[in-house]
Amino acid sequence: MNAGQDKFDSLDDFALTAGDKLRYGDTDRQGHVNNAVFATFLETGRVELLYNEALAEENAAFVIARLELDFLAEINWPGDVEIGTVVVDVGRSSFKLFQKVFQDGKPVAQAVTVIVQMNEETRKSQPLSERARKRLHELTGPAFST
Repeated sequence: MNAGQDKFDSLDDFALTAGDKLRYGDTDRQGHVNNAVFATFLETGRVELLYNEALAEENAAFVIARLELDFLAEINWPGDVEIGTVVVDVGRSSFKLFQKVFQDGKPVAQAVTVIVQMNEETRKSQPLSERARKRLHELTGPAFST
């Protein structure tokens, strides 16, 4: 874990937040939310950034190059989860997110995701626009700002 990530103890610490409702179908035989569903919660948080902010260039899309997911506690149905998302690094054609999933204010998972902008025709990385880079830097958490 990065030294700055321990500063994100509550949802209020994140630049972007989203919520998701737990479904009965998300549970496993033990009555816990299945671990595969955690990735769906992270997706909910990423979509708030990737699509609501319209960061992709024309003829480009964002793809996940790396996903590191740490399970911190179990999640039980019924209920809701909240997802906090913050940008931790911005590169030439990629950026890194730190996300944390909370249930009832308690952290239950955290993840680091590297996202690359890909040209849809060449299927190779494509540099981020200056507008996208600027907005991503605005969404960088204070623990990671330089």
